[in-house]
Amino acid sequence: MIVSIRSIAKAALMATVMPGALLTAACSQAPSEAPNRTEFNIGWSIYAGWMPWPYAQQAGIVKKWADKYGLKINIVQVNDYVESVNQYTAGKLDGVTVANMDALTIPAAGGKDTSAIIVGDYSNGNDGILMKGAGDLKAIKGQSVNLVELSVSHYLLARGLNSVGLRMQDVKTVNTGDADIVGAFASPDVKVAVAWNPQLNAMKAQPGAKLVFSSADIPGEILDLLCVDTATLKANPNLGKALAGIWYETTALMTRQDAEGKAARAAMAKLAGATPESFDSQLSTTFLYSDPKAAVAAADAPALVTTMTRVRDFSFSKGLFKGASSADAVGMSFPGGKTLGDAQNVTLRFDDSFMKMAADGKL
Repeated sequence: MIVSIRSIAKAALMATVMPGALLTAACSQAPSEAPNRTEFNIGWSIYAGWMPWPYAQQAGIVKKWADKYGLKINIVQVNDYVESVNQYTAGKLDGVTVANMDALTIPAAGGKDTSAIIVGDYSNGNDGILMKGAGDLKAIKGQSVNLVELSVSHYLLARGLNSVGLRMQDVKTVNTGDADIVGAFASPDVKVAVAWNPQLNAMKAQPGAKLVFSSADIPGEILDLLCVDTATLKANPNLGKALAGIWYETTALMTRQDAEGKAARAAMAKLAGATPESFDSQLSTTFLYSDPKAAVAAADAPALVTTMTRVRDFSFSKGLFKGASSADAVGMSFPGGKTLGDAQNVTLRFDDSFMKMAADGKL
């Protein structure tokens, strides 16, 4: 079974975002200087949308593009997702695969200037709200909801409640680890749960379980990104070019419906500890941006600003901007010069330049 971990444990998060970090970071308007280098470490953890990275390393695609630009790129597996993001934030990794909410609440909110250079995919049904004995989300009012608190599941719950005119105060959340949530939902006492795949698929198979809301109802909001340290990228732009080349060559291969595409997906499934059938099932609810033109369009769309406004407002409401007095404390920049939040403290940048190079055949 593939293990997909995209949650933020509260303790790990609060240890990363130190009190006052936002205030001290606010003084810097531009990324600090970084040295020119030729070797880089990119971290990843197991998730269907991120398996192209280790496969590309195995298949020689990483070496091909790294050699083109005179670089050495190490694709480093970190078994725990939270730990991978924490290692990146601490400077032990030059880049990391990370969900949009977590890029904002860990490195960016901690003052680490971060650039999202590849919009890799969005959850298109990989995350969902399940209920027993009811097929209408409105019936959730007054109930306890098991989920990983302060994670994308928590965000999905907030969006689901909003869609039926309810608020977070209308339910009680019960913090449940992703390793325990399948078993918890099997208990007769647990009527509502929020989870992601592969746990979600296992829970949907339980008697009486009904999917009442999913990430497919909010397309494009739970995004999976490749983020790189902004100063490192500025000093070494060839790193961004090589990473974009790796991503789009690999995703073009894995989306093919011929024998080579099938073999690539099977190899990714094996790397993830999944069967080819299970892996393909998760890919079916993952909208993969294999076409760089589509990825550029997504990065440039006004919808991204709307999404990140929702994400940052939710994150601030849950205390994830430690030491901040408002949701505007963490600045974000978008293609076209749009800025959200504090323009003097931009620490999360959506940079479409490398995706554009790929789209234009200029890598």
